[in-house]
Amino acid sequence: MKPVIGIAANEQTMIDTDSHWISYTPKNFITGIQNAGGLPVLLPIGAMEDAKSYIKKIDKLLLAGGQDVSPECYNALPQQKLGATNHRRDLFEIALVKEAVKVGKPIIGVCRGMQLLNVVFGGTLLQDLSFSKEPLLKHVQVPTPFELPTHPVEIDLNSHLGEFLPQSYQVNSFHHQAIDQLAPEFVVTATAPDGVVEGIESINHPIIGVQWHPELAYFTMEKEREFFAYIVQKFN
Repeated sequence: MKPVIGIAANEQTMIDTDSHWISYTPKNFITGIQNAGGLPVLLPIGAMEDAKSYIKKIDKLLLAGGQDVSPECYNALPQQKLGATNHRRDLFEIALVKEAVKVGKPIIGVCRGMQLLNVVFGGTLLQDLSFSKEPLLKHVQVPTPFELPTHPVEIDLNSHLGEFLPQSYQVNSFHHQAIDQLAPEFVVTATAPDGVVEGIESINHPIIGVQWHPELAYFTMEKEREFFAYIVQKFN
């Protein structure tokens, strides 16, 4: 039986009008899960009370990237450099996370997904990296193509990430926010040279998160293909 990986979907308009909306996830999440022997299923943004039914139908939950997490989720006010938010998405994904934790199903967070996990368990976010007190690396790698790595991270070898990644690793980078206060639920498993948190995992539950984008580097970096093999076949 192939493991069913539920991917929390995002929303956007197909054209410049509010009448043609689509629910979607980046194609390489689909490709990566399928090639790793899993069955990807999209979970469209919906009512919080439906989270229980969705989680029943999947084996693992994947939270993808996208908009900034609404500051109200971590009791903060919006600052000048906050990007676009979708609070309906926040609330629905929070409900999915809580239900998955309740029944013990694994959760994987990528970029925004990792940040949301930190928020769900009581952590906070830096709304823009420019607000850091220390000089930081370039974490939005434009105009460098997203499939190419641009900065190093240090991996904790005694972690889930350490099971398939080397201690020194290069990642792609496309985020203007980062974890500020780490939730007590998590330990840091990957760190950039400037101190920005690039990976976390739960102390009590099967939950991991990465700040970079394995899906964007799927065809150019072998280790990112191993990421999908790990989360589909080994992470429990």
